[in-house]
Amino acid sequence: MDCLNERILRKVIQGDQAAFAELYKYYRTPALKFCITLLKDEEEAENMIHEVFIKIWDRRSQINPALNFTSYLFTCLRNMAFDHLKKVEKNNQLKQQYLEKMTALRDEELEDKEMKFQILYRAVNLLSEKRKQILFLNIEEGKSYQEIAEMLMISKNTVKNQLVKAKQFLREKVDMAAL
Repeated sequence: MDCLNERILRKVIQGDQAAFAELYKYYRTPALKFCITLLKDEEEAENMIHEVFIKIWDRRSQINPALNFTSYLFTCLRNMAFDHLKKVEKNNQLKQQYLEKMTALRDEELEDKEMKFQILYRAVNLLSEKRKQILFLNIEEGKSYQEIAEMLMISKNTVKNQLVKAKQFLREKVDMAAL
């Protein structure tokens, strides 16, 4: 094949597409096997072979038919495979760093929510028993002002005023603790 190879390479250098197709056909299977052993991914190996042959076609004027084309081709494939593997490794590292940062942020968020909950819980315990009861009936049980007023035998307006004061007190306590 060396004589044939040199003859085909000379035609490729001159821009003969049929000769290039013949060269591609001859090297495709061994190149594919080689790339698959490096990449462990047949689709990526196929893409890489196409890329290398496109580069060979684009740089055909620089090919020296007297030199070992097989060695040149497989060196190009190896270098491209190694570059690809480095890029994959870099992407995996970036993905891992991103996941670690997101986990840390999520942990901080949970800690922040837990801290706010603790502050709110303490603040609720500072409310008078009557305000706590009204707040609980409204928020936890979803009772309306009218229903609370009837249950506790107080006016609807008193329920409203107590809720406003309770919520304002809780907001102040949570805001002060956040500072």
